[in-house]
Amino acid sequence: MDTLVESDSIGSDGLPIMPAPPAWYWMLLGRIAVLAIVGYSLWYYQFESLVTVIVVFILVVPMEKIFPRHREQKVRRPKWKLDVTYALSAPFLNIFGVIFAIIVGFFSFTWALGLIVRYFGLVAMIPVSIQPLIAFVLFDFVGYWAHRWYHEVPELWKFHSIHHSPEHMDWISGFRVHPLDFALIAPGFFFLIFAGFNPETSGLLAILQIITGLFLHANVSWRFRPLHRLIQTPEFHHWHHANEKEAHCSNYSGFLPLWDIIFGTYYMPHDKRPEVYGVDEEVPNEMMAQLRYPIRDWGNPLTWPLKFLRHPFRTIGACWRFYMQVLRGVRHSTFRRRGPFYPPFRD
Repeated sequence: MDTLVESDSIGSDGLPIMPAPPAWYWMLLGRIAVLAIVGYSLWYYQFESLVTVIVVFILVVPMEKIFPRHREQKVRRPKWKLDVTYALSAPFLNIFGVIFAIIVGFFSFTWALGLIVRYFGLVAMIPVSIQPLIAFVLFDFVGYWAHRWYHEVPELWKFHSIHHSPEHMDWISGFRVHPLDFALIAPGFFFLIFAGFNPETSGLLAILQIITGLFLHANVSWRFRPLHRLIQTPEFHHWHHANEKEAHCSNYSGFLPLWDIIFGTYYMPHDKRPEVYGVDEEVPNEMMAQLRYPIRDWGNPLTWPLKFLRHPFRTIGACWRFYMQVLRGVRHSTFRRRGPFYPPFRD
């Protein structure tokens, strides 16, 4: 009997299985962790995130009140505190975002394409005066595909689904981003840097995409019909967030709808407007639970180093299988039939 109990308490990875703490323990621990993250971000970064929230509020909320897209929506709508928490925690969370962006940027191999471009001296052939314009177009092209894969590859969608989980679109909803989702801008950034474009230009494009993204979430009624096929508008991005079947897997472009038009993911109907937002899956309602949501099947992150030390080849093998599964999803997304809506990828 003792032997049976001992074997039952050992997991398949050779580590002891600890009894699960009660639900209230995780809730309390999560709230303490969130307060610590917010406090650290405000103190260490000299209230940078708080100033950002105040500035965005002053610039965008008056427009939302004067030109509301959804008139019944209030500034203090459901879960607004969650999005404010994300905004105040951004400086700390982005540390992990940058680390993951470097990893994703490396495994995207856009740096290899950049080195090929540099080898043939293609960037040097471009007049300096128009290099920023070319960099802008290339950055947006690579960003389109990275964004598309984050939606259409299930393993990547788990991270990006946090950003799409808000059921209301407004000035603060754009801040709800998983730090590992920050890697969306990495492939384009890596390509430009290794191709030989000015690093400052590459950095400014990445920052510009983040800033404009916040304004595109605003609850404003502007449609800008003449610009629909030229630049991204709030209406364009609202359809991207719409949880309506016809709009699924559409409007991925960061700046230029041209890429969606070319690759068959453009969706801007003339006879209706987006009404329903959010995602179908059950995403937790608290920040710490959302941060854990994409990796909850991976086990406790604190035990990962120990697992690697005990079973290095098994761990490497699991990482390799995950990577290959992602690549299969990328291939499916890249070569699937044209059109916004498509059946989910199944291996």
